[in-house]
Amino acid sequence: MNPRRKKRLTLFLSIAVLIGGAVSLMLYALTDSIDLFYTPSEIIEGKDGRKPQVGQRLRIGGMVVPGSVSRDSETLAVTFDLIDVGPKVSVQYTGILPDLFREGQGIVATGTLLDSRTIKAQEVLAKHDEEYMPPELAEKMKGIKHVKPDNAGN
Repeated sequence: MNPRRKKRLTLFLSIAVLIGGAVSLMLYALTDSIDLFYTPSEIIEGKDGRKPQVGQRLRIGGMVVPGSVSRDSETLAVTFDLIDVGPKVSVQYTGILPDLFREGQGIVATGTLLDSRTIKAQEVLAKHDEEYMPPELAEKMKGIKHVKPDNAGN
């Protein structure tokens, strides 16, 4: 092989290895911040044949089951159930809930899976428009009717 071509090949392979290493390190660094989105049914039954592992960070979206909100009178701890079209999943949260949070409302929570049916949430987001929901959840909930909350002030 020509020495000039050998030098170019070595340079090209070195650059390819460095770029591959940099991309690998970036992907490894991002694995801690990736939160997969699940619905309650997908947590129980699995998503694409795989169930989330206990301790895994995830996002869950669903409707708060009417009558399931339980507040601790001495702390900010709240427990409530979420449902989509299948089984219920329990969510535990400590903190101040959003003003729009209420029973029958759609929410998205980010947290850690404690066991097969319980999530310890670090963040709870309530949707602001009753017509909007994440596309994944909207697809799952087509045709399902939910109880809308009462208008207490009206």
